[in-house]
Amino acid sequence: MALNASVEQIQQLELKLLQSDLTAHPGLIDELLAENFEEIDSHGVIHTRDEVIGWLLCKDKNIQWIFKDFRIKPLTGDMVLAIYSLHKPDRVNDAGSIRTSIWQYRENRWKMVFHQASRKN
Repeated sequence: MALNASVEQIQQLELKLLQSDLTAHPGLIDELLAENFEEIDSHGVIHTRDEVIGWLLCKDKNIQWIFKDFRIKPLTGDMVLAIYSLHKPDRVNDAGSIRTSIWQYRENRWKMVFHQASRKN
């Protein structure tokens, strides 16, 4: 079954993960991250779902991240790839990082199954 994901819909899900106070709304974690989620950070280190959740719970909740050039590419009928660059507000002219996430439609919602960060030079 082919699903239509909009760029805005997937970007809002990415923002919800980054900018929500997940300590106040812990249910969002299970809503947004798949059980088999993995991440590769900008140093090439693979992180488990639990490690990423630990970071999400401790992150600075006041940072309003800036997304640039956000786009998605369909991979399968129920999976999309999000590609964008991410910047901190005080470093908009910085190189930032390139981010990719794979989102899969499961349990009647989009869930992130994979994320990778790559530094820009």
